[in-house]
Amino acid sequence: MENVSMNDVSEPIFGMLFNSEQDAYDYYNSYGWVMGFSVRKHFLNKSKKDKMTITSRGFVYSKAGCWLSDKRDINTANPRAETRTDCQARMNICLVDDGKYKCCDFVKEHNHELHITSTIHMMSSQKNMLDIHRQEIDLTDDSGIRPRSTVELMGRQAGGIKNLSCLTQDVRNYLRTKRQRALTYGEAGNLMKYFVTQTRNNPSFTYSFQLDSEEQITNIFWADPKMIIDYAQFGDVVSFDTTFRTKKECMPFGLFTGFNHHRGCTVFRVDLLYDETVESFEWLFENGITHLGHMMKDGSKFLTDLKKCIYQYDVKDEFKTAWHNLLNEYVVKDMKRGNELKAEFDARNKMPRLANSMSIIQKQVRELYTPRIPECYILKRWTRGARTMVVNDSRGKEVEQDVNLDCTQRYKRICLELIQIASEASNTIEGYNLVKDAANELRLKLGNIRINPIDCPDILIFPDFSDNVYPGLRLKHKEKSTRGGRRLKS
Repeated sequence: MENVSMNDVSEPIFGMLFNSEQDAYDYYNSYGWVMGFSVRKHFLNKSKKDKMTITSRGFVYSKAGCWLSDKRDINTANPRAETRTDCQARMNICLVDDGKYKCCDFVKEHNHELHITSTIHMMSSQKNMLDIHRQEIDLTDDSGIRPRSTVELMGRQAGGIKNLSCLTQDVRNYLRTKRQRALTYGEAGNLMKYFVTQTRNNPSFTYSFQLDSEEQITNIFWADPKMIIDYAQFGDVVSFDTTFRTKKECMPFGLFTGFNHHRGCTVFRVDLLYDETVESFEWLFENGITHLGHMMKDGSKFLTDLKKCIYQYDVKDEFKTAWHNLLNEYVVKDMKRGNELKAEFDARNKMPRLANSMSIIQKQVRELYTPRIPECYILKRWTRGARTMVVNDSRGKEVEQDVNLDCTQRYKRICLELIQIASEASNTIEGYNLVKDAANELRLKLGNIRINPIDCPDILIFPDFSDNVYPGLRLKHKEKSTRGGRRLKS
C-alpha cells in the first residue's frame, strides 16, 4: 500500500505503510486526536542481530490494561480514581523488507466513552509545548507573572485555552525542570556562571571572591553597573549592615546602602561573607574599594597615600601629621563649617538687589525668604539633575546601566509594526500566505547578518562558560551548630 500523508488523517487499516516508527506513532496519535482518545506506546521488539533496529512496535490507548490490587488500599483515606478499563483498542506495526513499517494489527472498538472536542487538549499524548510557548513562559516568569495567569494569557492569544497544547500544571513542570537544570554546575558554579554572564553582557559589572588554602570560596562581593552609578551619585553617606544571614549556612549577607534623591533606599554593593572576623572585613574593604571609581580606583596616588597613612604609622603624632598632610595635599580638608558660618553671615548682612523699586509686597517677600540657603550647599543629589552626571568605572570607562537599551527600543518599535501586519494579514488567506512567505524569506536574510568586529571595536569577547571553568570550585560551608536560633557571634 502507498505511503499515507500525515496531513490526511483517517482510520488506520491493515497493510498501511509508514516511513518510520515515529511516523506511525504520530499518525495514530493524530487519529486519537480526531476520535477523542489518548495514545501511549506499548511493547517494543528489536533485531537480534544489531540490537538496535526496531522490528515490531505496539501502540495502545492510555486506558489499556488494568492496575493490580494494592494491599495498601485498606489504609488509604483517599485512594486514586481508576484510570484503566482494559480497553483493547490498539495498532501494531512490524518491519518489512524495504525498511518501512506496516500496520499488522488494528482494533477500533473501545469499551468506554471518548473525550469531547473541548477536552481533547487535556489528554497526555496530545500535550505538546511549542518553542513559542516556552519563550512566552520564560518572558512572563521573568516578569513575575504566575503560571495560571500565563496560561490564561496564551489562551486568549490562541483563541481559547482549548487551542493550547499545555495546561497550568505543564507550565509549572516546565519552570521546575528549568530551575533544576540551572543548578547543574552546583551553587558555586552557578554563581560564577552568573558573574561571567553579567560581565559578558556589561563589562562594568564587577565581582571578586576569596579562596582559602583548600580552594574553597569564603568571601564574595559584586556590584552591577546600576550600583556603581548610584554610588557615584549618592555615595556621600554609606551604611554597611551585616544583619541579614543566609538561612541554611548562616553566612553574613553584607549590604552597602544609602539614600537617593527621592529618599529611597539604594544598594551600592553586595557581599557574602564566611564570617565576621577581622580578616574577612580587611579583604572586603581593601578589594572592594577599587570598583568605586574616582580617587579610590586601583593604582591611584591617593589610594597609595591613604594606605600608607593608615598602615605605616604606629605613633599617634606621626599619624596625625601624615593625616593632615594628606588632607591638605588633596584638598579634602573639612572646611564646611567655617564656610557655612561665613555664608550665613553674608546672607544676613547683604540683601539681594532688585531691578525695580521695591513695593511693600517685595519688601515683605525679601524679608521672608532672606536669608536663604546658599547654592554652594545644595548638593546635586537633591536636585532634578542628580542622574545627569557621567560615571566612570575603575578602568576609566563610562558606565552604562543598560548596554542593550538601543536594542530594546528597536525591539519595541518592530513589535508594534509586526503586530499590526499580523492583525491585517490574518483576516484573509491571501494575506496570511503573503506574510508567511515574506517571513520565511526575511528569516533567511537575517541569518546571514553577522556582527562585524570592525564596527564594534570596544566589544569584549569572553569565553563560554563550561564544565572546565573553575573546576572543583565550591563554597566553604560552616559546621552545623546545635545552638538555638539566635544569631551566632564570631
